[in-house]
Amino acid sequence: SPKPGPYVKEMNDAATFYTNRVLKDYKNSDTRHVDWVKSYLNIWSELQAYIKEHHTTGLTWSKTGPVASPMSMRSVLTSGSCLSPPPPPPPPPGPPPTFDTETAKDEGTASRSALFAQLNQGEAITKGLRHVSDDQKTHKNPSLRAQGPSVRSPTKSHTPSPTSPKNSPQQNHAPILELEGKKWRVEYQEDKNDLVINNTELKQVAYIFKCNKSTLQIKGKINSITIDNCKKFGLVFDNVVGIVEVINSRDIQIQVMGKVPTISINKTEGCHIYLSEESLDCEIVSAKSSEMNILIPQDGDYKEFPVPEQFKTAWDGSKLVTEPAEIVG
Repeated sequence: SPKPGPYVKEMNDAATFYTNRVLKDYKNSDTRHVDWVKSYLNIWSELQAYIKEHHTTGLTWSKTGPVASPMSMRSVLTSGSCLSPPPPPPPPPGPPPTFDTETAKDEGTASRSALFAQLNQGEAITKGLRHVSDDQKTHKNPSLRAQGPSVRSPTKSHTPSPTSPKNSPQQNHAPILELEGKKWRVEYQEDKNDLVINNTELKQVAYIFKCNKSTLQIKGKINSITIDNCKKFGLVFDNVVGIVEVINSRDIQIQVMGKVPTISINKTEGCHIYLSEESLDCEIVSAKSSEMNILIPQDGDYKEFPVPEQFKTAWDGSKLVTEPAEIVG
């Protein structure tokens, strides 16, 4: 694990991401670089085919080999002169151990009877306790406390519960910025303010996951963008034909350079959205979020407008009517 064939394909996809930059720079100027890219990518394709043919995982059954029959197996075993005879069968097991069940049963019954007899004494059960004088009590005699370490109470368990959660060390993931099929994956980026995605296509989407103190710029036109579990993250993009979603995040800044029809904010604390002149008709949909502000361009600068977080709902006789409960201005 992982299987070699699919792993090679992943390396091929990763190589394609970087070699696309070479093709972009040299496809019209120097064909040697283009030929090198084709030869390089062909290595991964040929390696994957070679693995599938010669190094597959698991059992491989022959389609052209002979079919073994019971008679042929018997003839092989009897005709081989150099074959040693089969080993003798193992000796029979010894007699099962005997247990004195009657004696054990009697002892268990007697101990249970004695226990119940003690419990049924009622208040008389305390008569067997020994009286402890004041000079034998540690809380009244400091010299006894100094003689040895205190003994923990047997009624309290100091062992950790097996079900109690343990603080496991935080895993460090390798940062990812790659195109996987039609999805751009941007994950685990820390303190990176120069992240850029070029050569986008209309059918592609971008998924940004657990990035912290970083900034990403997406050039061109893309289908949709999702920001999930990010903190102090900035996004600048040109055009989105679908939706931009922000989920389970904190301190997010988004700047729209072109157009976007819808921006959705869910379970997010702190989100500033800078709209362009072309995207003023964008719809902002929010739920379970706070500290949301929309910045509108006016006279060469931006004017900030907060998004309502509290609402009041009333029955008007035929339906519920909901309005913002806070002053927006």
